[in-house]
Amino acid sequence: ECNNTCQCEGAGPPQLQKAREKELRSLVSNLPFEGLGKSKQPNRFFKPNAIKTNKYTPLFFIPMNLYEQFHRLANVYFVGLAILNFIPVVNAFQPEVALIPICVIMFLTALKDGWEDFRRYQSDKKLNNMPCLIYSRAAKHYIERRWKDVRVGDFVKVVCNETVPADLLLLHTSDPNNVCHIETSNLDGETNLKQRNALPGLCTSLNVKRFLTFSRNREKPDKEKTGAGIESLLLRGCTVRNTEHAIGFVVYAGHETKSMLNNNGPRYKRSKLERRLNVDVFFCVLLLFIMCLIGSLGHYLWLKNLSDVPSFLVSDSKGHLDSPSLSSFYMFFTMIILLQILIPISLYVSVELVKIGQIFFILTDVDLYDEETDSRVQCRSLNITEDLGQIEYIFSDKTGTLTENKMVFRRCSIMGKDYPHKENANHLALLEETESEENVIFSQSSLSSQASRFDEDSSPVDTHRHGSRHRSKMAVNLIAFLHHQETQVIPDEKLLQQISRSERSSSGISDPYMDFFLALAICNSVVVSMATTQRQRVSSPLHSQKTNNPLESLSVLAKRTGSFWKVFDSPKQNGSSTSAHKRSDDANGVQPRALDPMTLSARPAAASGDVCYEAESPDEAALVYAAKTYGFTLLARTPNSVTVRVPSGEELVFEVLDTLAFDSNRKRMSVLVRHPITGEYVLYTKGADYAIMELLGTPYAGDGQQKKIAADTQYHLDCYAKDGLRTLCITKKIVSSREYQSWLADRKKALAAIDGREELMMASAVQLETELTMLGATGIEDRLQESVPDTITALREAGIKVWVLTGDKPETALNIGYACRLLEEGDLVINMTSVVFQVTCVSILDCTLEEVRRYHEDPRNVDTTQKISLMIDGDTLAIALSPDLQDRFLELAKRCRSVLCCRVTPLQKSRVVKLVRDKLKVMTLAVGDGANDVNMIQVADVGIGISGQEGMQAVMASDFAITRFKHLKKLLLVHGHWCHTRLANMIIYFFYKNAAYVNLLFWYQFYCGFSGTAMIDYWLMIFFNLFFTSTPPIMFGIMDKDVSAEMLMGVPELYRTGQGSGEYNFRTFWISMLDAFYQSLVCFFVPYLAYQGSDVDIFTFGTPLNTSSLFIILLHLGIEIKSWTVVHWIIMLGSVALYFIVTLAYSAICVTCNPPSNPYWILQNQMADPMFYLICIISTVVALLPRIARDLSELKSTPSFKYCLPFVFLSSFLIQIHIQALCIRQFLYKGNTKTLYIHQTTHE
Repeated sequence: ECNNTCQCEGAGPPQLQKAREKELRSLVSNLPFEGLGKSKQPNRFFKPNAIKTNKYTPLFFIPMNLYEQFHRLANVYFVGLAILNFIPVVNAFQPEVALIPICVIMFLTALKDGWEDFRRYQSDKKLNNMPCLIYSRAAKHYIERRWKDVRVGDFVKVVCNETVPADLLLLHTSDPNNVCHIETSNLDGETNLKQRNALPGLCTSLNVKRFLTFSRNREKPDKEKTGAGIESLLLRGCTVRNTEHAIGFVVYAGHETKSMLNNNGPRYKRSKLERRLNVDVFFCVLLLFIMCLIGSLGHYLWLKNLSDVPSFLVSDSKGHLDSPSLSSFYMFFTMIILLQILIPISLYVSVELVKIGQIFFILTDVDLYDEETDSRVQCRSLNITEDLGQIEYIFSDKTGTLTENKMVFRRCSIMGKDYPHKENANHLALLEETESEENVIFSQSSLSSQASRFDEDSSPVDTHRHGSRHRSKMAVNLIAFLHHQETQVIPDEKLLQQISRSERSSSGISDPYMDFFLALAICNSVVVSMATTQRQRVSSPLHSQKTNNPLESLSVLAKRTGSFWKVFDSPKQNGSSTSAHKRSDDANGVQPRALDPMTLSARPAAASGDVCYEAESPDEAALVYAAKTYGFTLLARTPNSVTVRVPSGEELVFEVLDTLAFDSNRKRMSVLVRHPITGEYVLYTKGADYAIMELLGTPYAGDGQQKKIAADTQYHLDCYAKDGLRTLCITKKIVSSREYQSWLADRKKALAAIDGREELMMASAVQLETELTMLGATGIEDRLQESVPDTITALREAGIKVWVLTGDKPETALNIGYACRLLEEGDLVINMTSVVFQVTCVSILDCTLEEVRRYHEDPRNVDTTQKISLMIDGDTLAIALSPDLQDRFLELAKRCRSVLCCRVTPLQKSRVVKLVRDKLKVMTLAVGDGANDVNMIQVADVGIGISGQEGMQAVMASDFAITRFKHLKKLLLVHGHWCHTRLANMIIYFFYKNAAYVNLLFWYQFYCGFSGTAMIDYWLMIFFNLFFTSTPPIMFGIMDKDVSAEMLMGVPELYRTGQGSGEYNFRTFWISMLDAFYQSLVCFFVPYLAYQGSDVDIFTFGTPLNTSSLFIILLHLGIEIKSWTVVHWIIMLGSVALYFIVTLAYSAICVTCNPPSNPYWILQNQMADPMFYLICIISTVVALLPRIARDLSELKSTPSFKYCLPFVFLSSFLIQIHIQALCIRQFLYKGNTKTLYIHQTTHE
């Protein structure tokens, strides 16, 4: 808020600093201080307009990035081990070699962070250097400067289609009524125009002297304070539309602007699988500690049992040897360094890569693409893709989520009489039939056109592209035509006759029928414009900020590769506008021309053509079009007047005295006008029935008549709600001059207030909205989206419980519940509405729970499920959510198939989601499309936003965004299942792989005195995890499909495998670890037994062991892969080829790489020996037999057992090779009585 009474002379630095601490800002114009030093500027304590969103600077990038990376405990762990390896008494490898893995990982992470930060820097630089116009006192005109030069206290001029550079207090516009229209799509995604009014009584011309006067005294000449609210504020990031120019005073700049304060960056959510991963990493640390403790104790016992000191134990400079206890203590740390890879250092990086790959396939899914709006699914969160496969509860909004949010006027009730508009209903039914027929004809014609083009020597790809564009253009024209038809309401004949009679009567001016439609035309915030003019669309620089998100970059990549996937070839459409008039030129990609700045002035828009309306909600547009149908046409709207043409053709200009905007507490909107004929003060109010009925007062003629009108209207409202219509009450009040003057004084005090302004404004609105007179009610249809019933049915079959949370009446919600199959005819619906007292709520909960328990305890109902559904309203829900009733409410709710919450507030929505998530410990998903769903979306484990008719607030706050509710089915049942199973199996495989490999080193310690010696070269050990076995599991996590998409869609029950603990749990983790121990035993002891009695050196023994482990680990992965592709074959065979190429090259050039033991020419000699191949084959077969046997036992019980026959033949063949190899080994070593002696030369 701004202090409007502070003068520049009295605003010294101490006062300003104190004001900032109290969040009370005194603003002073910079014009008198232009050219002076910074120390003399009165606003120097406020932040500049330049923004900085990047973290690093070139000088401090390395230390700051290292600080950020060391927040991850895994990095601290591995860096600590690398440093520990520099201590001579405990080192296991060459110190430099031990640094390589962690350095590679941290370097790649730093490279990614640096690139993202550099892109943020570029975006900031581009934004800060955008041009703007700032008034200069020396030049006496506006000069072009940069956004970064704007300061608090400057006067800034913004022209049409330019973006506002800072938060400005609007002082003057080119419009005669000092009105400025803005578009806030950069802030909240809404494309409809919003009206802002210049601060009244301060600036009426472009005279600079008036600016100077204003800058020195922010009071009117009569010392009366002038209040300023959001209606006079232009926020940074908004775009000026339909106004030639606007002039404002900078009140907030840079990081203090509202858009920057709200830009807290993406929320970080940890997935359930990630939390489980951290637990298993802890188990691995515990296992590593046990193994190192065994090694330490073994080394102690080995030293104790030595009869004399062996030659390879080197003493210190004084000739002393460490005691066995001290040596075992050192050996504990040596073993930690040796076995450190038991903790998977590259797992976290691999998980991020897999998630990026999974998101890419989600983005490029043709079934999740919406051709009507030319938009695809958006993945705005990288961390929780796998949570899509574990959802147990879905909380959904109704309007715009389950329904189209395209409102159609269906019927109304005026003065207690219902007008059903049957002709209009028949017209809409015929329109739906025409739409379905057009789709069939359109599909046939598109196929024939494609066939004809294909015959004319066109390639299949080109044919698809041309066909897609042709289909898109036809679809756009059809949709625009249908939408235009929906705005045309066929009037009811009886109502038309009644309006004609009212108009001819002498009291037609105050007739309730005339007042009803005047209220529909006046009581709204609809913006009027010409139907032949369109807004000029320019690309806003703020959109460049979106590319900072790596997911946005991935989305762009998916778009560029769209031609490959044959998905995204249709032209762009403007599908996000909430305008009631669809612009087909925008949809077809035609660049619209600029608007005349005077379009929205007081001049009636219909003077030179038809009008179109831009409304903040589709409800308002539907009501205005309905009024227009009956001859009450809204022609123009200014801050001070509304022009309406009545059926007689006369244009009435109503003076707007005040507008009491809609808010979620009052649930109504009012407009106070002066009637142009009678001169009366008239208050028109519309709102929810429960918010209006209690405010009714003096009737038209007698209490009995008004009481009957109210009762009949309530009956009609209930009937409309049962038909699934959205209802509103329309009222009127004649305000006396005395009452108006008294109220106006209170209203001015509220407007001028700084502290508690919102509360005072609401109190003044409530003060006037009393003693209302009922005029009638309206019923608006919001049709159900396509395939919503099928989607809810599939989700329920998948084991997901669906809750619908809406603000509609119980009757409307119940009707929609049955229509979308949330409720079924055979369900027992527990109705908990209109409960006022807590005692009643407790009684209902207890009785119902007792009945449910009794049903489940009955032996006859063991295999049956009771079909129970719950419907509860907001008042009852507030009681049920109290601390002493929460548990009982949840106990009942979790036994219900579905729950329907009606008349709930946004806060109640978020409370319900949070309660279920925390108390029941289940995975929750919230889906909505409006700003009232943002809290619910952010509280849930997974938030889904629908880009519909209510702007993009829900999308901007969500983790994923879709365009239709039906897309939720494939997103969860297919992609959710795949993401979870892929990532879970990949993580389990990663733990297995590292455990299997590190155990080879552990078993060897039993034969080398637990000395920390490795039988594999250090470099090859590093290459094994970084190169040879790193890519296959990543491809496995990205591309594997355990079940086809068709099967998952057709059998939703398969989704249940991921719920609860899912694929990755305590049991699967430890089974894989036991399998790793078994395979490492086989891989180690087969070569040990084969070379027993020989004199092979240490690397000759380790090379076949290393090679066998590679084959075992890769073939183990091959068994786990459910769907092989060309990519899998290339990666798997490429890994084997890379191993042999690198190892052969390393063995050939490494003469003195690791003295005194060097792997020179080891693999070349091994590959010339048949024993090498036999060891690899036997080790691989024996190690994988349990895994193959388990898979065969699982597949044998399935109808697809025939696909297992190749595994049966392969295992039989490998067993025969195993037997032959044993015979050959016996022949080769027959009569050899030498014992196995492995050279234990170490670097000591």
